[in-house]
Formats: sequence, structure tokens, C-alpha cells
Amino acid sequence: MWFSVPAAEQPLRALLVVGSLAALLTAVAGGVLVAPTRGAGGAVRDRATDRRYLLIAVAEFAAAGLGAAVLAAVGWSGYIPVLVCAVVGLHFFPLAPLLRDPLLRPLGVALCVVAAVGLAIALASTVSAGLVVGTGAGLLLLGYAVQALVRTHRSG
Repeated sequence: MWFSVPAAEQPLRALLVVGSLAALLTAVAGGVLVAPTRGAGGAVRDRATDRRYLLIAVAEFAAAGLGAAVLAAVGWSGYIPVLVCAVVGLHFFPLAPLLRDPLLRPLGVALCVVAAVGLAIALASTVSAGLVVGTGAGLLLLGYAVQALVRTHRSG
């Protein structure tokens, strides 16, 4: 979805479409890889973990949604992608131990850096924050998804 945030001219627009398709194919491959383990002796669900995950997700959506509403209300809607990227990055820190994936921490740091860079570039130039943040976050999340898919395939 991040690849669809920026409004870009060609050739970047074509690359963003390719990135979107790659992300979709990665998601489908992940679903196909994980689906057989769902019903047949997969991991046992822990209600406490599920509740904590839900709380983290609700906090993430609330922070992003309320922040976006405030930014839109004060006329700074161009900075909404920066806020959302930072919130997404921050939410990976409590998720890392919950999901037992330490690679979520560097992903979170990288997303926060992308948000900061997008803000700095938007403030110092005519380049939109959405272009920088959408492209950067899309590449980071796609890269993480591909390595997670490979890791899962190797362990399965």
C-alpha cells in the first residue's frame, strides 16, 4: 500500500506500480506458504498474546488516525504520511518480543528514519513528504516481507 501513497511522474510511477505488484505477489506467496499450517497442528494460540497484539494494533491505528485528523485540521495534510510511517515504525518495537522476531526492531528504526528524512526533505525542498516516505517505507516493508518469506520457507 505504501507504494500507492506518492503521486509520481514517470518513470518512478512505473517503478511504484512494479513495487505494488511485487508486494502483492509476496503477500500471496506468504499466504500460500502459511495456509497449510493453520489448521493442521500449527502454533497454539495464546489469548494473552492475542490481546496484547490487539492493544498494540488499536494504539497504532488510534495514534495514526488521530494524528492524521489533527494534521488535516491544521492544514498540514501533506505530512500525514510522515506521521503514519513513524507510528508504523514505532509499533514494531512492542511487536518484536511479542512475535519473537528481533528483525522488527531494525525495521522500526529504519521506518522512523524514513519518516524523519521525508519530513526534512519536504521542509527543505519542493519534494513531497509522501513521495519520500511512501517509496522508502514501501521498499523497507517489501524487503522485510521477502526475507520473512524466505526465512519461513527455509524453516518449514
